Amino acid sequence: MFLLKSEEEQEQYKQLLAQVDEDVIEMMNDIVTHIQKRVNIPLNEHIHISLTDHIAFAIKRFQQGMGLKNPFLLETKALYPEEYTIASEVVEIISRKIGVQLPVGEIGFIALHIHSALTEKNLLEVNQDSQLIQTIINVIEESLHLQVDKESVHYMRLIRHLHFAIDRVKTGEKIEEPKKIALLLKEEYPLCYNVSWKVIKVMQQALHLPVYEAEAVYLTMHLQRLITKTDL
Repeated sequence: MFLLKSEEEQEQYKQLLAQVDEDVIEMMNDIVTHIQKRVNIPLNEHIHISLTDHIAFAIKRFQQGMGLKNPFLLETKALYPEEYTIASEVVEIISRKIGVQLPVGEIGFIALHIHSALTEKNLLEVNQDSQLIQTIINVIEESLHLQVDKESVHYMRLIRHLHFAIDRVKTGEKIEEPKKIALLLKEEYPLCYNVSWKVIKVMQQALHLPVYEAEAVYLTMHLQRLITKTDL
């Protein structure tokens, strides 16, 4: 059993109980307990509500033959490997307990819920970050006239770099600006350098925060690796 400390959370959970089957509620208690044991650090209590609501709705969609595509599945797996692994286990528990095999895309959605509960980040913020990265990838593909191999190690590195860059912008962290390297990259790889600045502007507009010039330097290197598929 668990105890929700917040009165608001208690009220939301009561409302949820009236809408969700008892066997699903019982299963969700086991699932959250499993997640808690696997991560070994306190989870935000809101996961009892958010994940229960999400999985109950996912089960209904499955039973009605309605699929929900997850366009950010590979990126979620790359960014949050531990959460993704645990989410895979959650999907197995659901299959074992109630005989519903959720589609693989649900692993990504569940992983985001777990990440939110671990980091105290609002799920909306986690989703917004994912959408921003997806927007950036679209800008990169259009600007460089290429279709990125999303299974490649260079793509995975780029995704992680963008994730940490977004976090740096939000916290105001400034990374060292290597001026000599910046001049060299601008001269050697003008296309990637210009695309990097496009990305910087997208980040500025989305986050409403300044982005330091050094971010363009490191992003240029990632983009060049993406094109040549080699390390600089």
